[in-house]
Amino acid sequence: MLFTSWGFALLIAVLIPLYYAVPQKCKTAVLLLANLVFYAFAGVFALLLLLGTAASVYCFARWIGWLWTQQKDSLAAHREDWDKAQKKSFRERMEKKRRLALALCLVLHFGILFGMKYGAGIVGLANGLFGTTWDGTKIVLFMGCSFYTFSAMGYVIDVQRGKYPAERNPFRVLLFTSFFPILVQGPISRFDRLGETLFAPHRFSRENLEAGLLRVLWGYWKKLIVADRLLVAVKQLIRYPETYNGAFVFLGMLLYAATLYADFTGGIDITIGIGRMLGIRIDENFIRPYFSKSIGEYWRRWHITLGAWFKEYLYYPISVSKPLRRLTKAARKLGDGFARRLPVYIATFAVWAVTGMWHGNSWNFLVWGLSNGVILLASEELSPLYARFHGRFRGWKDAWAYRAFTVIRTVLLLSCLRMFDCYATVPETLRAFGSMFTVWNLPMLWNGGIASLGLSFGDWIAAGVGVVLMFAVSLQQRPALLTPRFLQKPLAVRLAVYGTLLITILVLGYYGFGFDAGQFIYNRF
Repeated sequence: MLFTSWGFALLIAVLIPLYYAVPQKCKTAVLLLANLVFYAFAGVFALLLLLGTAASVYCFARWIGWLWTQQKDSLAAHREDWDKAQKKSFRERMEKKRRLALALCLVLHFGILFGMKYGAGIVGLANGLFGTTWDGTKIVLFMGCSFYTFSAMGYVIDVQRGKYPAERNPFRVLLFTSFFPILVQGPISRFDRLGETLFAPHRFSRENLEAGLLRVLWGYWKKLIVADRLLVAVKQLIRYPETYNGAFVFLGMLLYAATLYADFTGGIDITIGIGRMLGIRIDENFIRPYFSKSIGEYWRRWHITLGAWFKEYLYYPISVSKPLRRLTKAARKLGDGFARRLPVYIATFAVWAVTGMWHGNSWNFLVWGLSNGVILLASEELSPLYARFHGRFRGWKDAWAYRAFTVIRTVLLLSCLRMFDCYATVPETLRAFGSMFTVWNLPMLWNGGIASLGLSFGDWIAAGVGVVLMFAVSLQQRPALLTPRFLQKPLAVRLAVYGTLLITILVLGYYGFGFDAGQFIYNRF
């Protein structure tokens, strides 16, 4: 079930009043039922996989929690008769058992995710090598699998680290794993943060209902009026790279940047808005990313929860791991500076390689991920040079013109990297990029070129107004900060805004052929 389907609108229309009508003790059951109804539309096997993931995660976490309890009880029982060496040895044995349980859990669930993402490619490779005829097209990635797998694994890792005890109620684990608003495109939730409000008592609040409704309507506005409309032109541009080269590539870069932002942030707005209407707080995932002055700042503002997950559960463990510490020690022969940087280099490239693999099962995404890593490390290495430059020209850093330059530079650099997300292969991407500097066809844009991209003049006007409005809202701070001021407006003003958003979505929303709105881009991840 897609966010943009009428079935989803009906689900929300039924869920909200029902959720507040039933007694508090029944609210969890209502949410669980909504989760299962929502995910059942993905298919029986997909639903069984979701339920199996929740059950497996519950069992692994309880196993690890039991090992923590065993350690605590044994240390308490032998407090007097065990010396420090015995206690240390016992803790190490128990730590090994917990790590074994965690490793089994991670291998199982990430193995399933890897199989769904890369199974078809592996089968195709095997067919080429061994002459077999296995059908790999039936191996598909079910909607939301990446998001609930990462969230669930974060929960088990936290339990193994002793951050909080394992949840004893299996229905709470199932509710956390299957919470339907975050299944389409995140954010990747943490059990302790989401659980603060997911499991808390909820009473009806007009403020929550209105704030959530405003956020939902704004999300649909960005998705259906801007993203789905511009995506038609983007697909046309990348479908015929030999025809649409040179200036068309540059236009496609900018259109894709706007499409991606409207699509991703629109979906997150819908997710956060639904949670708000239910009284459930969901983490922000985008904070004005296109106002970033560097690639590093951008990745602290874009898909925040994914970056935080990789940083906490992959980057830090790799950088402080025993093998890397031994390698760092050996690298001191080449210089202390190199030895200090080595863990950062290796951990950074590992994270960005995995990030690329998470986004897709082609070489394009791996190259995209590693390119981001190279740029981030290069920026870090050049930071002393930047510092000397700003020390020499002290007034430049705070000048609005220089800040605007850094923002535009960052957006253009990111747009160039995102070309790997658009074109079919790495060579095709590089040819398209090179054509911007070797093919002069700028006049073709207004000599019929733009008209051939599948959008009418009215479509371009609607999309352009949408982009300008998104920019204006971002300038006034993100919607989460605008909402309190909006809710203080008179009722007539608020109703007028809700009505205007709804009518423009219904009238101007680009539903595509057969009035079937396109799915969110992150669904494929």
